[in-house]
Amino acid sequence: MSAMTYISTRGQTKSLGFQDAVMTGLAPDGGLIIPAKIPEVSSRLSSWSTLSYPDLAFELIKLYADLPDEDLRELIQRSYATFRHPEITPTVKAGPIHIVELFHGPTLAFKDIALQLLGNLFEYILERRSGHLNILAATSGDTGSAAIYGVRGKERIRIFVMHPKGRVSPVQERQMTSVLDPNVFNLAVEGTFDDCQQIMKAIFRDVAFKEKYHLGAVNSVNWARVLAQMVYYFYAALRQLESGARQVQFAVPTGNFGDILAGWYARQMGLPISLLILATNENDILSRFFNTGTYSVSRVVPTLSPAMDIQVASNFERYLYYRLGQDPEKLRSLMETFEATGSLTLPLAPGEAVDPLFAAGSADRQATLATIQEFWREHRYLLDPHTATGVHVAKRHLSREDPTLCLATAHPAKFGDAIRQALGEDLAHHELLDKLETAKTRCDTVPADESAIRNYLKDKAF
Repeated sequence: MSAMTYISTRGQTKSLGFQDAVMTGLAPDGGLIIPAKIPEVSSRLSSWSTLSYPDLAFELIKLYADLPDEDLRELIQRSYATFRHPEITPTVKAGPIHIVELFHGPTLAFKDIALQLLGNLFEYILERRSGHLNILAATSGDTGSAAIYGVRGKERIRIFVMHPKGRVSPVQERQMTSVLDPNVFNLAVEGTFDDCQQIMKAIFRDVAFKEKYHLGAVNSVNWARVLAQMVYYFYAALRQLESGARQVQFAVPTGNFGDILAGWYARQMGLPISLLILATNENDILSRFFNTGTYSVSRVVPTLSPAMDIQVASNFERYLYYRLGQDPEKLRSLMETFEATGSLTLPLAPGEAVDPLFAAGSADRQATLATIQEFWREHRYLLDPHTATGVHVAKRHLSREDPTLCLATAHPAKFGDAIRQALGEDLAHHELLDKLETAKTRCDTVPADESAIRNYLKDKAF
């Protein structure tokens, strides 16, 4: 068992053990929880390269967790038993790019990889502490259904998921609202995803309310989410290294910065990643930051890839903490500026790159549709619109030496309208989603107002 401790990016929360870090979500000082140190594993990579996905997950997660080995192993096995592919996250070659398929879980989205595990971790910890948990989550699409499927029917947990009304795909909405277990509550918020996220963060900052109602987070502010996501970087990269590559580069479509942050941590642990290619849609706050050093909010634009229709990336603070030399005071000052003005600028020397490990770009509607079209016509590979943004940006950064792996974040059937627009044909289907067409649903509509959400929680929470 590891004795890893956890600290807050803002430096004003006492250190925590792993289980408390999982249960806390957002730190009481408003910062994000991070490990006090990052383990170095370069010397273990060759022995890890032949492991199955669950065995690799066990070796990596135990470096950060404080569970007995046999308990952790069992939790991991149970979490990935729900996946439909024996490799969990297989890699498929499509033209010049290796596509890492992260959508073989119960809701056909990459969020399942972390949230199946997180749901089981919550249950494990609550049973040992005789506790209850009310999960409050905000979703731009896939997190909600993956979180619901991770905790549905668990008797010590109730989950409250806010989504922006009319701004998630119809399939994503049905995936959430068709789960009728009594511990699941869906809230359609009359606003944007950023409104949902802002309400969630404001409620979590009220420590007295959070403790009274046993609130916990499954959004990617929860450290266990980022930890579980590191595993597929190792799994995919090690397959390429076994085939003779010396290094790899990853392209990642991202809105909340959680998925690509897991790749950044994997690189810090010693995984030979030469480049992280960050891809956004028209909501390009992150690609603008890595190209200019300025992180500034603009209006959220609805796009073909709604899970990335985000301006304030909830994981960005973790990266910024390290980029500022792990100085919580500098970080607090920059985040206060951002919260007051909607903008922050990294202090850079003339000619200094924001971070040479990152290349960043965006794909607009036309580029997304053209990429879906190209990969279907030329390689017979169907990309969902989020993955298409990753592939579009990746094509500008292909390397002769290092294989380029693009994370495929969702099954194309979740975005049938975008596929029809790109190809003029209704090609994107999955039996799980087709069954939802006629499913019974349950959902409550609420205003984008913090007090309305608080009152809802007071009424329905444990």
